[in-house]
Amino acid sequence: MKAVKPIYHNESGTSFFWKKENDIVTDKVQLIFRETGFYFSRPELKQFKNCIDESYRSNHSCDNCDLKNSCHKFLLRTPCSQIDLAVTMNELTAVKDLVEGTLFNISMIDYLHGEGMN
Repeated sequence: MKAVKPIYHNESGTSFFWKKENDIVTDKVQLIFRETGFYFSRPELKQFKNCIDESYRSNHSCDNCDLKNSCHKFLLRTPCSQIDLAVTMNELTAVKDLVEGTLFNISMIDYLHGEGMN
């Protein structure tokens, strides 16, 4: 029996719900990005998306820089006040996709198992 219920994945990471006994624990999401694992509640995951969006906005001045996709100068805050990540623009794009894909699939799962059921 699998110990996890996959939600979303891309080349940089994966997200899933843990299973406990025969039940899927849906109040928290395990998000693995690079070598870092985060165990976020749904509001924390949405807050992380906002942190990613803020990092994009604050780093727009690097648009003309030839090194912007490989430079590790981009600071990505997390919902954990003690933890920030140094990422490249490519990694920022990858984690943005991971978080947005996860949130989209969670919304779809909630809809299909909630009000979308006939």
